Amino acid sequence: MVSGRPLRTAGGFSLPRLVCGPALEGGRRLLGSGRMGRRGRGRRAARDEAIQGTNDSSIVSKCSTAALGYIHDGFLQYFVTKRCRRAPLIHWGYYVRAQAVDHCVQEFLRQSQGYPRRQILSFGAGFDSLYFRLKAVGLLSCLVVYEVDFPSVTSRKAALIKGTKDLAMVVGGVGRRESGAMSFAVEDYKLLGVDLSDLSKLEQALKEAGLDPEVPTMLLAEVVLTYMEISRSDALIQWAAQHFPCAQFVVYEQMHPEDPFGRIMQQHFSQLNSVLHTLAQYPDCEAQRKRFLQRGWTKCSVINMNEFYAGFIPEDERRRVQALEPFDEYEEWHLKCSHYFILAASKGEELAWSPLFSKMPAFSAGDPPRVAGSISASVCTIAGLRRYGHHSVLIRPHVVLTTGGFGEQDGRHCRLRDFHVLIRHEDNWRVRSVRMEKSGNTWGGRLFHTVTCVSGSQALVVGGRMSPTNADLGILWLRFPESMTASDPDCVVVELVSPQPAEDLASSRWRHTTTEVMCQGQKYLFIYGGRSAVQPVLGDWYFLHLEEFSCRRIPVGGPVPEGRHSHSACSWDGGVLIAGGLGAAGQPLNSVLFLRPTGSGFQWQGVETHPPFIPRYSHTAHVHDGKLLLVGGVWLHSESVPGVTVIDLMTGFSLDYQIDTVSLKWPLMLHNHSSIFLPDKSELLLIGGGGNCFSFGTHLNLHPVCLGLSNILTSQ
Repeated sequence: MVSGRPLRTAGGFSLPRLVCGPALEGGRRLLGSGRMGRRGRGRRAARDEAIQGTNDSSIVSKCSTAALGYIHDGFLQYFVTKRCRRAPLIHWGYYVRAQAVDHCVQEFLRQSQGYPRRQILSFGAGFDSLYFRLKAVGLLSCLVVYEVDFPSVTSRKAALIKGTKDLAMVVGGVGRRESGAMSFAVEDYKLLGVDLSDLSKLEQALKEAGLDPEVPTMLLAEVVLTYMEISRSDALIQWAAQHFPCAQFVVYEQMHPEDPFGRIMQQHFSQLNSVLHTLAQYPDCEAQRKRFLQRGWTKCSVINMNEFYAGFIPEDERRRVQALEPFDEYEEWHLKCSHYFILAASKGEELAWSPLFSKMPAFSAGDPPRVAGSISASVCTIAGLRRYGHHSVLIRPHVVLTTGGFGEQDGRHCRLRDFHVLIRHEDNWRVRSVRMEKSGNTWGGRLFHTVTCVSGSQALVVGGRMSPTNADLGILWLRFPESMTASDPDCVVVELVSPQPAEDLASSRWRHTTTEVMCQGQKYLFIYGGRSAVQPVLGDWYFLHLEEFSCRRIPVGGPVPEGRHSHSACSWDGGVLIAGGLGAAGQPLNSVLFLRPTGSGFQWQGVETHPPFIPRYSHTAHVHDGKLLLVGGVWLHSESVPGVTVIDLMTGFSLDYQIDTVSLKWPLMLHNHSSIFLPDKSELLLIGGGGNCFSFGTHLNLHPVCLGLSNILTSQ
């Protein structure tokens, strides 16, 4: 029985695609805290039970990932009692983790293949199927796998192996009778129930099981060390360095606890009674690297999962994964990957070459970004605007129309069908509900659409999606009253009108931009980029004539820019400024493009910035007094979170400003948001934002936020 499709390694032999470890967030963790009283033992028992429970949930997620074809594993099904299909974002997370650990296992097997004996020691292995997949393809001839976990977990796993014909056939029998810490044992597989925090018992159990510290050994800890008290996990790392003269230690776990995503991640684990102990002392890759080097390991490399995905997953494999099921959660995917790392430490000349090195260097295109200062954020206590993937537009001074998105309504999360009008009165914002009058069309709950105000009483909605497979939503006119003030009745009437059909390709897209331009005295809507149900990234454009409502061919010269979605677009000097976005390779872009008007059409040209701004996407942008403002977004090349970048369009000089959120009592996530610039006040109003934070829950910014920009707009 072969468990998976072979994957050719650098050493020339084949290895199945592996899924190492049963839980993406944990559940294989052995904590232990030494002597304690009765009350302390009760707390520990409750905590350990919660930890072990995540193993059952995570193995279901792994099985779902395999069922969809992300990974190839014929053994996971035997460890699951009830299957459940997980969300695409969960599948992607399990997939990249599997690939990273797979890479390290392959390199260990390649480096140690000339030795008559070698070992893999997996801490907190849970229902890991690594042994079975290696055995099924004949890679255990000189290799023994040792797994350590809670005694209750190893006993359950042993019972499943003995009671499942296919598993028993792979191991070659039902194993020896249990004794001491040994839950299951055959010649090449040992299953031990031991507390990792008790190193003397661990060492004794491994010795009795036949582990030889003198032979090449790979130690594996996936989401294990972070749940132990720091002194105990540090002691385990140091013990391993002292005990194994020729070894590699591979670790996969969380980092970056203090940014908004990290705070949500920590809150999730605290609610599960699983505190992430090591994050405060070892918050990033460099701290983790020093941790291992200071405890006896001679070499250590560590990268985040964005770096691993960009540098180690071949392009054809990425295309295969992207085609498995509809996926449109890029922001949450990149944020999740930036908060997990894969580490490989080594000892001994035989295993001296580290299997990890970053193929995506830190941002180095010129000088580093200049952080010029901070911008204070203040809360606008307006209810009913917790959403993301929506669109907001200034329909007249101090009057904002917000449409669609995904958010909270009547106590549940759903696609939103309601509109809101925000009206500024003195220094306060007031919200008005909207009654929609429909003329042959309904809103339906669009996400990632655009809304462009084209007159004092009309706005044009283009594209958007209901789901990644339902994006043929077309174009709508929104008609609203000529005047609105804070003293008007609480309800505003907006009429939805279906115009004559424009070109389908122009409107069957989302994550695109629409910008009003002029050409030879005629008004056009410039529709650019985005993605569709067929193409993950679009690089085409259309000019929609706003009176005739048809697409016109207008000459456009210059180098054709790279396709992108989730970029920004602003009207400027008769043309359009395009900034950032996510490119076809799945990497954020840092280009600023100007679609410059000419006598007969337009010309693409680049705008150089000094220093180049950090690549980003899912941001918003505004132009004021010759300055381009980039607000929020997602980036991969920096330890910080995007704030506001100001680019002088005359000189190209750029400065970064962080947003001071000390006054906010909740994490401010600035992606999938909308923003409105009020030039007379030099203020930015940030509305909505957030997303599905992997398996940690959906986060929606609690209230709109106001940023005062008068100081930074006059300081350049």
